[in-house]
Amino acid sequence: MNTYTTSEVAKIIGIHPNTVRLYEEWELIPKAERKANGYRVFTDFHIEQFRLARTAFQIEVLQNGLRKKIVETVKVSAKKDFDQALVLANEYLSQIQKEVRNAEEAIAITRQILEGRAISETPPLCLKRKEVSEYLNISMDTLRNWELNGLMRIKRKQNGYRYYTDEDIKRLKIIRSLRCANYSLEAILRMLHALSDDPHTNIKRVLNTPKDDTDIISVCDRLIISLQKAAENAKKMIGILNDMKSIFS
Repeated sequence: MNTYTTSEVAKIIGIHPNTVRLYEEWELIPKAERKANGYRVFTDFHIEQFRLARTAFQIEVLQNGLRKKIVETVKVSAKKDFDQALVLANEYLSQIQKEVRNAEEAIAITRQILEGRAISETPPLCLKRKEVSEYLNISMDTLRNWELNGLMRIKRKQNGYRYYTDEDIKRLKIIRSLRCANYSLEAILRMLHALSDDPHTNIKRVLNTPKDDTDIISVCDRLIISLQKAAENAKKMIGILNDMKSIFS
């Protein structure tokens, strides 16, 4: 098996030598053996592990634990547990694809709202917080946080219980995708404040702000592009892992 110095690895991968040391410190690659003089000695496995990590982190996807999942995938591969790394990589890919569907749905909902069309002809919804949490796959703590920050104003029945309507669900789906795009709660509140106050307000005026980066549809469009690129990279990672499994197991 070939061996490489720190500077050689850096040149092959196209990174700074200090990044090589950081990847080792962060356990994204296995610890290198050292010569008597203390210099690190890297192998072909390190090179392939670096390529896996660089592919993994090319697109930063932070939402819903995705970054944690991809970091775990790389760390598990560094321990040569390729079967588990493949499981994690496939889970990551599935979750990315789900996030794409969520963003596409938010675009469809937003366009329908802007055009004044109804979302569906199904009976009106009247859901409790727990039911909404399960329906949208959003934690109850997240729902509470959005309410506390003024993104939602939930109605109450005579018995004091909160309930969520069709309009609330539409708004939550839009908020969910904006949060996935890493927009702050303050930015979302600014864009949805008028709609939160009055379901019949002209939200086209609120959303179509002078800057494109505050337009909800373009935000979701860009999010989809990033997610699709992340999905492509996830497929590349699965290929790299299968190759590593056959060579280094």
